[in-house]
Formats: sequence, structure tokens, C-alpha cells
Amino acid sequence: MIDILILFFAGLVGGAINSIAGGGSFITFPALLFIGIPPISANATNTFSSCAGYISGAYALKQEILSNKKKLPVILFMSLIGGLFGAWLLLNTPEDFFKKVIPWILLFATVLFTFGEKINKYLKSFSTSYDRASSIGQILLLLLFFAVTIYGGFSSAGAGIIIFSYLVLAGYKNIKAINGLRLFILSTLSLISVALFIQKGTIAWVEGISVLSGTLVGGYLSARVSKKLPDKYIKTTIILISCFMTFYFFYKTFYNADA
Repeated sequence: MIDILILFFAGLVGGAINSIAGGGSFITFPALLFIGIPPISANATNTFSSCAGYISGAYALKQEILSNKKKLPVILFMSLIGGLFGAWLLLNTPEDFFKKVIPWILLFATVLFTFGEKINKYLKSFSTSYDRASSIGQILLLLLFFAVTIYGGFSSAGAGIIIFSYLVLAGYKNIKAINGLRLFILSTLSLISVALFIQKGTIAWVEGISVLSGTLVGGYLSARVSKKLPDKYIKTTIILISCFMTFYFFYKTFYNADA
């Protein structure tokens, strides 16, 4: 019973963080490990648990999502394919490699989100000087998005921040619209990944449902609140959480591996 309460509370906090900025897996994934779930199963269970928070948060921001409805079919298709491939990779990747690569991905995401607007301005300036640069840039952005969706299917750890970073780099400026698209992408990735995890029997159901219940409540309420917050506060929160997550995973992986 205590384990169930711990996981529900972790889901409540994690779902709130996911809806506002991303990074809720920092709460929910360690909680699953803490009660004794094996790492690969904990990661799959965490994806299943986070799914409810993503969906409820996306529903709360449905107007922001529909403001980009022309791009949704491409986003949906690439998310389904990338998420499925990423989930397959997780189930066929050694645990040690999985642990060691996450800190570097989070570091890249943090830098990308922090300086994404400046990078995007430079790319636009470059594209106006060279006729082919614009089309090449669009192709590169599509390839990068596919890579992002593969990681999202591979692991939910830091996926929200990485997707946020990509959307900033891709030229989206309204933070609330970015947040809505992020949740839409995460919902798609988690649903297709969970389908594969269910087929392979990787999810710990009782523990997962406990976390899911918390993320459902926390995700919806926090997404509603985030619509009323100024963009600069949301962005600052994202940067702080991503820096903290990056530091934690570097410390855990390379300096405190036995902890």
C-alpha cells in the first residue's frame, strides 16, 4: 500500500511537470526503480504511466494544437514511425548503453532549447543568402524530427525537453503552442510505444496504473494553469528543470553509478 501511495504521488508531481515544461520522468522513473522494478521494465512502465498525463495535457491545450492543424498529419505519421522504431530499439539495447547515453542527450537538449532561437535566426539568415539552403534546411529539420521521435519511443527520460528544443529550433515562437504540439507528439509516441511494450509483456501493470492515475490528474490541471502563465516564466522553468536533470543523470551515471 505504501508503494502505491509513493507511486501515485510521484505520478501527480511528474504529470504536473510534464504538462508545464517536461522532465516529469525525473520523478516517476526513479520512483519505479526505488520500489524494485527492473530498469528496462521501469522505463517501459514509465512510458505507459506518462501517457495519461500527455493525453490529458494535450486535450487541455487542444486549441493551441489545432492552430497548427496543417502540419499535424506529417507530425502524426513521423511520430508513429519513429516511436515504434525507438521502442523496438529499447527492447534490443543493452541496459548499460541506455544509461550512459541519456546524460549526453539531455545536455544537447538543454543547449538546443536555451539557444534555439538564436540558432534558428542564423539558419534563416543563411537561407536568405543561398537559394538551396532553405530546402536543405527543411530536409534536415525533418530528419532531426525523425531522430527526436526515435528517442521519444526509446525513452521518456528527457523526451519532452528534447521535443521542446526541436520545436524552438524549427521556428515555433509561441510557447503555449509549442507546449501543445509537444504534448501531442508525446501522446503519439507513448501510445505506439506502449502498444509494443504490451505485446512484449514489459509493463509492470499495478505499479504503472498507480503512477498513471497521478499523471492523469497532475497533467490536466497543470496544462490548464500553464495557459495563464507568461511565456518567459515557462521557458525559465524548462531551462532550470533541464539543467537539473542533466546534472543529475551525469552524476548518477558517471560519479555515483552504484548508488
